[in-house]
Amino acid sequence: QVQLVESGGGLVQAGGSLRLSCAASGRTFSSYGMGWFRQAPGKEREFVAGISRSGGSTYYADSVKGRFTISRDNAKNTVYLQMNSLKPEDTAVYYCAARNPVYSGSYPYQYDYWGQGTQVTVSS
Repeated sequence: QVQLVESGGGLVQAGGSLRLSCAASGRTFSSYGMGWFRQAPGKEREFVAGISRSGGSTYYADSVKGRFTISRDNAKNTVYLQMNSLKPEDTAVYYCAARNPVYSGSYPYQYDYWGQGTQVTVSS
């Protein structure tokens, strides 16, 4: 069982930056690939970024590539999402999630544990 708690969301102007954190409970954090997803009002939840268990591999949605960076600190049981050059279309609730070890993709159904989400609002 993994419990996830996100923090770091807020209101920022276009072009600004935010850093999201996701703290995980439990001793098995390093056993899980981790991902960040987001959901805007009236839209489906979409994949943003993912990171392997060791942190050696990362992957991103095309819409955030070059602007967002995912990282993790297994000693602190924490995964981060650094968001730069934010755009109004990045406005959404952001969720971190822990992926079932049998999967290697980025579909929401492959993730077993989810945080409660943190709101990110980018004003134009």
